[in-house]
Amino acid sequence: MAKIIVVTSGKGGVGKTTTSAAIGTGLAQRGNKTVIIDFDVGLRNLDLIMGCERRVVYDFVNVLQGEASLTQALIKDKRTDNLFILPASQTRDKDALTQEGVQKTLDELAQTFEYIICDSPAGIEKGAQMALYFADQAIIVTNPEVSSVRDSDRILGILQSKSLRAETGGEPVQEHLLLTRYNPTRVAAGEMLSVEDVEDILAIPLLGVIPESESVLKASNQGTPVILDEDAEAGQAYDDAVERLLGNEKPHRFLDVKKTSFFKRLLGGKT
Repeated sequence: MAKIIVVTSGKGGVGKTTTSAAIGTGLAQRGNKTVIIDFDVGLRNLDLIMGCERRVVYDFVNVLQGEASLTQALIKDKRTDNLFILPASQTRDKDALTQEGVQKTLDELAQTFEYIICDSPAGIEKGAQMALYFADQAIIVTNPEVSSVRDSDRILGILQSKSLRAETGGEPVQEHLLLTRYNPTRVAAGEMLSVEDVEDILAIPLLGVIPESESVLKASNQGTPVILDEDAEAGQAYDDAVERLLGNEKPHRFLDVKKTSFFKRLLGGKT
């Protein structure tokens, strides 16, 4: 039975699409047939992050409106077996998403895929609510800053009251916290919330902590999920998060300030 996982947040620009691409890729790398759906109708960034923007012919809205089949709209990833992308439309608005249409599409995808990753737009408007409505699990992406965490807390409230599981009295949506752009040096200086601060506020299990890294921007600009960069700490952190998502124990890394060696300090940080 397919698992539907929504990647969501209250605030924009926290790394949801980067996370959707990385988590989807990591699941597919482990042999799970996975599809990532871009729910951000009108903007559409997932295809850029995945490096398949030139291959988009049909999109999610074309499928919903019966203008194309899923087979026509799904894009197979060139780098990772078992991974497919369903892009959003840039020319429609979010009113094109209907509950009946989304459910029909998800039901059809569930016949083929083991994991369905829903890349949600930010906020609480229609596209975001459609992305989370059918979720079995939710990855709440937040930055270590008060406004981002506060907005994520509001999303948790919506998950717990407006999801299908909440409406039907089913098992609650399984919630995971993913903290992005974490910088231990800035935390130590009091410029960022600590992991413990965020956990205290949101009170949901910690899936992963992604360190602040230029490798994320570099990967995005190259159209490559950062999880494929095995040398990047961010890529390693996402790989750890996938392991935890699958129920495997992995210690959290990149939480502490790096110690600088005597010789490195002597050379002014240059090596």
